[in-house]
Amino acid sequence: MAAQIENSLDNQWEELLDQLQALVGKRPADLNAVLFLIGVQELGTGPKRFSKEAKQDLMHIAVCRVLSTEGYYVFEGHDKDGWPQWTLAKPIPHGDLLVQEIFLKQHVIQYFESLFV
Repeated sequence: MAAQIENSLDNQWEELLDQLQALVGKRPADLNAVLFLIGVQELGTGPKRFSKEAKQDLMHIAVCRVLSTEGYYVFEGHDKDGWPQWTLAKPIPHGDLLVQEIFLKQHVIQYFESLFV
């Protein structure tokens, strides 16, 4: 059963990467690259060069945004620089790195499904 779920997730993930490649012209290398794209989208300033720290902040914004659909984070507004601010509303389930990656990928797929519909 777990293997079927993982295979289904892998297939959905590959389809998402294909769609993103068609959309942005380059296939995202991994989950972090997809989170970066979501962060840029949610920031709303368009593509530009970001510092390493800003890239980490963008990935954090993405995690907050994709997990907000399940009530893990609540959007609080924008700071003085226009960056979205989120508050943790309920604890995120614990797990090893693989479990966390699967959890995030599921929510990223849901995020894009809501955009593409």
